[in-house]
Amino acid sequence: MSDSYQVTLIPGDGIGPEIIAAARKVVDASGVSIDWKEVTAGSEALAEYGTPLPDHVLQSIRETGVALKGPVTTPVGGGFRSVNVTLRQALDLYVNLRPAVSIPGVKSRYTGIDLVIVRENTEDLYAGIEHMVGPDAAESIKIITRRASERVVRFAFEYARREKRRKVTAVHKANIMKCSDGLFLEAARHVAEAYPDVEFEDRIVDNMCMQLVQKPELYDVMVLPNLYGDIVSDLCAGLVGGLGVAPGANIGDEMAVFEPVHGSAPKYAGKNKANATATILSAVLMLKHLGETDAADRIMAAVRKVIGEGKQVTYDLGGSAGTSEMAEAIIAAMAAKA
Repeated sequence: MSDSYQVTLIPGDGIGPEIIAAARKVVDASGVSIDWKEVTAGSEALAEYGTPLPDHVLQSIRETGVALKGPVTTPVGGGFRSVNVTLRQALDLYVNLRPAVSIPGVKSRYTGIDLVIVRENTEDLYAGIEHMVGPDAAESIKIITRRASERVVRFAFEYARREKRRKVTAVHKANIMKCSDGLFLEAARHVAEAYPDVEFEDRIVDNMCMQLVQKPELYDVMVLPNLYGDIVSDLCAGLVGGLGVAPGANIGDEMAVFEPVHGSAPKYAGKNKANATATILSAVLMLKHLGETDAADRIMAAVRKVIGEGKQVTYDLGGSAGTSEMAEAIIAAMAAKA
């Protein structure tokens, strides 16, 4: 722990500035001293610097080691390349961590969900190695390496051990993609041998999706290649009420960027309507990463209390409070518990 931390703050596009402001207020109210270093990425940076991800943004994250980031709009089809993908690759943020936890008061068909998705973040089809093959065909290249597979699986086991989780499930399609997914599965089995205290199993990805819908209580920590991880993590978010309550973290050996899973929802920008829960919960992950577990736990308890009461929540949670009003309610709940 430290008396103060430096954290890069990236407001993002659309609703990003509003939900980041709400999360910042909640974190500041937790008592953890943070020196926020605000920088711009996304459409505003594109207009000012000619790129959505200026070099000084990357440099700030390298200096602070930690960033809290709002959603950034990525054009479909043409336009600039994903800022998120570029960040992950430039800073070697090889883990995408996405917990999916039920919160009383959030509408869902399920209760008691407590899952963690550990997604490889730097290769697979998402590396973006693709080209046209003549005018009527396109080809994408899927790359899986032993190094990337082993290190993300090792993170999953270390996380499971640290958080006292019971099991790690490796998810793959090695029955069909015997070389690429076969290598991922082989690497997972090899790493698992060093963690006899944590149960290990593997599942084929399509079967895993069915199992998560039928009996999610059987699963705990899942580790997946990049593409499957993106899809399955959204499925798990659906089990707990949607992307509005889905936090995320991109973690490497030296740096980490914390951000909500959802998009920038530009049609709601500036209306003080957006649900900041996913961003606040991403900040909870950030505080845990910094070693501030007490503050993280107090924020989480306050979020659960406010959403559970259902009075000071945003429209998507069944209330009429604005983004800032819900943040103030969470701060008040923290103060009442202190």
